[in-house]
Amino acid sequence: MSKHSDETINWFQSIPFILVHLACVLVIWAGVSWVAIVALLLTYSIRMFGIVAGYHRYFSHRTYKTTRVFQFMMAYLGTSAAQKGPLWWAAHHRHHHKHSDTDEDVHSPRKGFIWSHVGWILCDKYKCTHLKLVKDLKKFPELSFLDRFYWIPPITLAIIMYGIGYTLNAVWPELGTSGFQMLIWGFFISTTLLYHGTFTVNSLTHVYGRRRFKTDDDSRNSLLISIITLGEGWHNNHHRFPSSERQGFYWWEIDPAHYGLKVLSWFRIVWDLRTPPARVYAEGKKLFKRPSKEVKQAAKSLREAMKKEKH
Repeated sequence: MSKHSDETINWFQSIPFILVHLACVLVIWAGVSWVAIVALLLTYSIRMFGIVAGYHRYFSHRTYKTTRVFQFMMAYLGTSAAQKGPLWWAAHHRHHHKHSDTDEDVHSPRKGFIWSHVGWILCDKYKCTHLKLVKDLKKFPELSFLDRFYWIPPITLAIIMYGIGYTLNAVWPELGTSGFQMLIWGFFISTTLLYHGTFTVNSLTHVYGRRRFKTDDDSRNSLLISIITLGEGWHNNHHRFPSSERQGFYWWEIDPAHYGLKVLSWFRIVWDLRTPPARVYAEGKKLFKRPSKEVKQAAKSLREAMKKEKH
């Protein structure tokens, strides 16, 4: 991690982030129930969809169109994941694409795993929203409101989860849940998993995986990360054509966020979902089938060894 003063962790301002993690330990006293596990899965997957389909594919890249009402709903859903506001998120992500894996990159793994995974978020250098990079978004006062008061949606969710658990315990005590238990599983554990699920795209998909396209950065494709992030692991695909709504370019590349947006498009809630042009597919097919120099050399050595054995 860089030693510049504005690139070191601001421990005081990071207290809420740290407390969310520490609160997960309370699960020892909260216990577990099947209701709590369902709450965890729902609050994780729905909010991850808000980050992936909303913050990333819509606000950062405008890969599809929607109404102003649904735009706000996606912004609110993304903000409930406690990863700051939509303008802040989109501005930093656009900056990342402009300077990917260079010295100017916001969170390149070339600066170290800790920095790319979480360090850049907790320092002072990137705490402000660069409005010049999101002029198309700042004209909406409701988005600016969420960006300024980004703590409202997650706190509201925490209160709702407690209220649901409290109500279930009062009406159906046989379910074995409580307000405290639902708060821990449906908010604190869910939010912590959301943090690190999202952060793996920054810290790991520029280090591990396969490269279908030759890009100017280190982006790679990863099935595992795609599963935990609803399709964001096809990162080399994404960096080759960021304007595409779908990041799994082929049917076998699992992309749940794309499936969700596709269903929404059937009801005209979203429309004009952008896809990669034929030239990108042709490029990927050509490069993906072309063996690397190392593979060619290994094959040649193997053939020569086999010939010697015959003689």
